[in-house]
Amino acid sequence: MKKYILLFLVGLPVLTWGQTQKLDTLKDHQLDHVVIRAKGTGTYMSKMDPRHSQRITSAELQRAACCNLSEAFETNPSVDVSYSDAATGAKQIKLLGLSGSYVQMQTENVPGLRGVNAQYGLDYIPGPWMESIQISKGAASVKNGFESMTGQINVEYKKSERSDPLTVNMYGADNGRMEINVDGSHKFNEDLSSGLFVHYSNDKQNHDANGDGFLDRPKLEQLNVMNRWNFAHGPWVSHWGARVLTDRRDSGQEDMGESATERYKIDIKNNHAEFYGKQGYIMDREKSRSLALIVSGSMTDYKAGFGHLGYDAKEGHLYASLLFETEFSVHHSLSTGVSMQADLLHQQTAGLSLLPGSIPDRNNQWIPGAYLEYTYKPFYNVTILGGIRADHHNQYGWFVTPRVHLKYDPVEWLNLRASVGKGYRSVNVLNEYNYLLASSRAQQLTIANNLPMEESLNYGVSATAFVHVAEKELTLSAEFYSTHFQQQIIMDNETSPNAVSFYALQGKSYADNAQFELSYPLFTGLELRTAYRFVNAKSTYNHVLMEKALQSRHKGFLTVSYKTPDPHSRWQFDYTLQLNGGGRMPTPDVQQPLWENHFHAYTITHVQASKFFTWGSVYVGAENLFNQKQKNPIIGADDPFGTHFDATMIWGPVHGRSVYAGLRYILK
Repeated sequence: MKKYILLFLVGLPVLTWGQTQKLDTLKDHQLDHVVIRAKGTGTYMSKMDPRHSQRITSAELQRAACCNLSEAFETNPSVDVSYSDAATGAKQIKLLGLSGSYVQMQTENVPGLRGVNAQYGLDYIPGPWMESIQISKGAASVKNGFESMTGQINVEYKKSERSDPLTVNMYGADNGRMEINVDGSHKFNEDLSSGLFVHYSNDKQNHDANGDGFLDRPKLEQLNVMNRWNFAHGPWVSHWGARVLTDRRDSGQEDMGESATERYKIDIKNNHAEFYGKQGYIMDREKSRSLALIVSGSMTDYKAGFGHLGYDAKEGHLYASLLFETEFSVHHSLSTGVSMQADLLHQQTAGLSLLPGSIPDRNNQWIPGAYLEYTYKPFYNVTILGGIRADHHNQYGWFVTPRVHLKYDPVEWLNLRASVGKGYRSVNVLNEYNYLLASSRAQQLTIANNLPMEESLNYGVSATAFVHVAEKELTLSAEFYSTHFQQQIIMDNETSPNAVSFYALQGKSYADNAQFELSYPLFTGLELRTAYRFVNAKSTYNHVLMEKALQSRHKGFLTVSYKTPDPHSRWQFDYTLQLNGGGRMPTPDVQQPLWENHFHAYTITHVQASKFFTWGSVYVGAENLFNQKQKNPIIGADDPFGTHFDATMIWGPVHGRSVYAGLRYILK
């Protein structure tokens, strides 16, 4: 594969020789003002970005309940969202066949969802707050850091300078879940505007549909408030804001009264505060020359109890980046800068038998770095984006991150892309995997000393075609990405059915991901998108190369949306079907197998109907319409303090059907 990519890069100028004259012609004929109006789709592929990127708009987010970021990917075939366990409500995403810890998560190009917030942070970004989501697969830009291994997900919030004065979203479900989102913006003058966002959600009912004595979903209560400000005057542009939230989760066995035996209880409390500031100065608009300073910080106080076990963490994250960008000509542009990232962690455990030093009480990481990214357009249909950054970790020393992206358009309707790049990540084991405490395996938890920094190489190719069929645009895409680890921290729940261990990779570890996608508006008002994905992910466990467990090898996807043409009585109907293939389970106990070797294929169906008015809309829908769920997801639920208890063997839906209704009110 590497040889073919190299031949493609070397031979490309020969295929496009002579196109530079067309580029010069375009440069000499610039228009002062262009207004384009068209009905856009909810999700679309970028035709200009040299990276393989996809944008999910607010229109797409409204095609499902989308109460938070974890539910924003229900209608997207590229990103999977699943529960980490059957007790805490912690969710994780998967991209290119690997867990979300290898995806760089950002909010408005500022690092976010770090540490313990990576487990529950998907629930901390309400859907009505979001303006759009950008998904970039493969090696991301070096200007955003070194941590992207499989891709990058960036969330854009609503902008106060162009948002409606007031938006209200109320949601309720038959399972007792209730939430309300209110956001408003005010423009004080031509330069200054502000936005206020408030979210409250509550789910206090007991849910135990399978009768195993454990709550199927935790009792939840969350309050989340954010304030944003925007200032723009002349060459100066400023954005700043702050957010605070408190989250409480209670789960475990139901309270069966004082006469009952000791109850296995899960209690999680999280208090979080963050701020950010962006200051930009435009030196030369014609040459896109600008200077920007980005700073952000957060504090988290996290306390969790799992039966007799406990984990507490106090985290602080600081980030600063100074960026300079300029365009030398239509052929050449440059982006460069310096950054500082600090992760400060103080953690404590209770009830765990760990080797001394394997989990330090304090772990402070300081990582200064610098990057250089150059964009070269030798011809009008070729873009080469090359970047390199060097960083210094106070524990691991210097490391270098090179990345290259190539985009080639042999014809106007076809985009070909290729990318290759390194990625690095440092791991705080219990900070990221404390959901494993909801298992008796935690009583036999071992963590090797002197764990290395994770290191990977990702390369991939993609082709996207925009073909006009019957005066409508048919979009076809095909892609292949592969991630190979040179260093990785292995979570081994294979060697022993009653233990879990963490150690450095000794052998191979990789994930291959192939995906094909098609979207087409069959007729006015109707959009159809379908996709198929194949994943081949393997790692070496105790010197044996094995397929990754709890991962579907195949996935089929279909979503259909129809909006009636009458603007005075408009309805929208949405349907989503997910076909998830089977996969392998962690190796069961040979003497006393408590689960099967494999899990079977399953389907999930979502439907929603929306009625639009001049003031907003009302909607009603059902998630997991046919009540598909994993039977008895908690192993050994009848003896949670015994040796076989495990709530982490999750391969499918934990919850059954949920019927919901909601209202969106907009003051234009």
